[in-house]
Amino acid sequence: MTGRAACHHTWVTEETSPPITELLHAWRDGDRSAFAQLLEHVHSKLRRMALARLGGDETPSLAADDMLHESLLKIMNTPPDWCDREHFFAHMSMVMRSVLVDHARARLCGKRGAGAHVTYTLSELGEESQVADLLTLDSLLRRLDGIDPRAARVLQLTYFGGLKRDDIASVMGLSVPTIDRELRFSRAWLSAQLQRELEA
Repeated sequence: MTGRAACHHTWVTEETSPPITELLHAWRDGDRSAFAQLLEHVHSKLRRMALARLGGDETPSLAADDMLHESLLKIMNTPPDWCDREHFFAHMSMVMRSVLVDHARARLCGKRGAGAHVTYTLSELGEESQVADLLTLDSLLRRLDGIDPRAARVLQLTYFGGLKRDDIASVMGLSVPTIDRELRFSRAWLSAQLQRELEA
């Protein structure tokens, strides 16, 4: 299959071995019971990822469990062709980003109206400023993707996915030094863009 052919395997450890990999493939191939078994293995990890995406601060408007459940609903009926656990968690980080951004936009529209202009602030002045931070970051990541897709994905997996350098290297089929170079570039680019946003 084309999806499987595109997978990169740099090494196999106890964590990348079955049952997670086998369950992912079984679920993809139509075994619905594999999804429930998979959740038993990955639920705690996914919840930690959700908490990390929320900055560790759950609110009445979005708790980690709510975010996780919305993310799982997005993939439940159409599982992608994952290679292994690293690819699964990388994909879930992108799904969580989508859920978080959609929720932030809805919250901001509810407060200011659909045509509201979002300003950026580095200071944490409460929930509304944090929403603006998130939406600005999402916009900048999309802009970076148009300039350097590989650097944008490394930054996405680092910031939203919370993946370690070794895991990112495995998912993307790159060396750790290459990941480090992409991170240095993408962080420097992001920092420069944020300064421009603040000066605008």
